[in-house]
Amino acid sequence: MNGTHQGRGAGGMRVAVLGAGIVGAACARELALAGLDVLVVDRGGAAAATTAHGEGNVLVSDKGPGPELELAQLSRRLWPEVLAALADRRPDTARSVEWEPKGGIVLATTDAGAGELSRFAAAQRAAGVRAEPLDAEGLAEAEPFATREHTAALHYPDDAQVQPAAAAAALLTDALDAGARLWTGCEVLGAVTRGDALTGVRTSAGRIEADLFVDAAGPWSGELSARLGAPVDVRPRRGDVLVTTPLPPTVFHKVYDADYVGAVGSSTEALQTSAVVESTRAGSVLLGSSRRRVGFDDRVRPEVLSAIAAKALRLFPCLAAVPVMRAYGGFRPYVPDHLPVIGADPRLAGLWHAGGHEGAGIGLSVGTARLLRNLMLGQPTEIDATAFRVDRPAVLGVTERSAGGAAHPADEEAV
Repeated sequence: MNGTHQGRGAGGMRVAVLGAGIVGAACARELALAGLDVLVVDRGGAAAATTAHGEGNVLVSDKGPGPELELAQLSRRLWPEVLAALADRRPDTARSVEWEPKGGIVLATTDAGAGELSRFAAAQRAAGVRAEPLDAEGLAEAEPFATREHTAALHYPDDAQVQPAAAAAALLTDALDAGARLWTGCEVLGAVTRGDALTGVRTSAGRIEADLFVDAAGPWSGELSARLGAPVDVRPRRGDVLVTTPLPPTVFHKVYDADYVGAVGSSTEALQTSAVVESTRAGSVLLGSSRRRVGFDDRVRPEVLSAIAAKALRLFPCLAAVPVMRAYGGFRPYVPDHLPVIGADPRLAGLWHAGGHEGAGIGLSVGTARLLRNLMLGQPTEIDATAFRVDRPAVLGVTERSAGGAAHPADEEAV
């Protein structure tokens, strides 16, 4: 499509959501249901990039006390509500999401790991997370094929899983039913400003004018924000997953080793792997996980896949003879302080951000969208959004220097 987007919906306020992954879809849904005139723009296809290369985790187990856990708890409460509302309107679409509140199990395989896991869980319980110790008999009942060579096991009953691309499609469908529109194959090239305000964006399909713009471009958020003249330090961090051939029921929860939490919170550029094993409704088992900062290099590295498989076998030795039918990788939006970026950009009026969730974007999407809507409409928020603000040092420090201190070198209105 070509042309200029200038329409106004019943809500009056026009919002362009830049990015049609699951975070952008969730934001579009919340804003459209609130009565705003919403246009979703993506240079590719809906849910075709990072969202399509995730595992679909909706987790509280991997987050310690603090703002991200509060966002995860909000999201975990909202997911069933969102899906129930969707089921009333489109039952088949809601079923396609494959919501599975199957819970998670975390295993430690060393004495040191057991001690750390115990301390971590105690802090989580104080923050309202259900973390239940499992003895050897309890683990054998919950996961009969898991290793018996463990030093501690914890059950997190509130962990869940969705099919990520289907979940994003369902959220976007609900947004479109509420009046939102979708432009795909539409790349944002630059900004149109009037004074210190963003009034439009130049795209490959024409100029888009709106009152507010939401940068929800996932790992490309840093690049997009720089094009708009208000850079944020969101970078790609690659993860890889192995997929086995379909099996009889073998893995019944999301099972991972205690090293996973440390890998999530690390800032190293070097390869990190930890064992994460879970099944899909189709019977395949997903084996993860890896983290490495390699820019947008999408080459598959055999040594990475081998490291993932070796660690997964420590948790489930029975998988040693199971064929792997494919591997896939994707880029997660990494922020140096490991917190999402949610809210208005103080440097450029009209620009908002919703990103930087790294590997937790699927689970955190609906909570992020609710928080964004509340902030945008001046409503009370269910959690404190201060920690996610755009003008914190981890988000602006590097990019402001790299941009030479320019606030927003964009097109002027007259251009």
